[in-house]
Amino acid sequence: MLDPAQIVAAPAPGRACGACTLCCKVYDVPAVESVAGQWCRHTLAGRGCGIHATRPDHCRNFHCLWMTESWLGPEWKPDRAKMVLGLDPVTRNMNVQVDPGQANAWRREPYYGQLKRWAAASIPKGRTVLVHVNRSTTVVLPDRDVALGELGPQDRIVARARMTPQGPTLDIETVRAA
Repeated sequence: MLDPAQIVAAPAPGRACGACTLCCKVYDVPAVESVAGQWCRHTLAGRGCGIHATRPDHCRNFHCLWMTESWLGPEWKPDRAKMVLGLDPVTRNMNVQVDPGQANAWRREPYYGQLKRWAAASIPKGRTVLVHVNRSTTVVLPDRDVALGELGPQDRIVARARMTPQGPTLDIETVRAA
């Protein structure tokens, strides 16, 4: 099984977190008892991690897409966009973790239009764009957004391609765990 904590992506040249700490709010990090949607207790506002030298591997190895992909403009830096972009290492789906304090940030421009374009480009590759606000998930498609609500750990998103007059789209279904 692939362990995301063991995936190490290098920052792109010239990229640094700086004062950005949004990943410290939008992800669960059990090793430090941090819960998605709440600031990690080790976060120092505007300064970074208070346990940077001894932070867990999960944090040490994580770099958001803005950090690793130089083609993403400055508007995508998480502290500005109010969302953290990541790619699932197994499915290659794009995960957009939104700051719950700015829950509609992903619906603002230039973000929403770009998410729609990425959704259109993802369909032929069998991938999806998933927006997460706390535990609630929405699938972004070129022609609509599909709110799935809260998914359990064993729940799966099933996407079936369908051609429309406007081009390919997906029918989305959640398969609930037994």
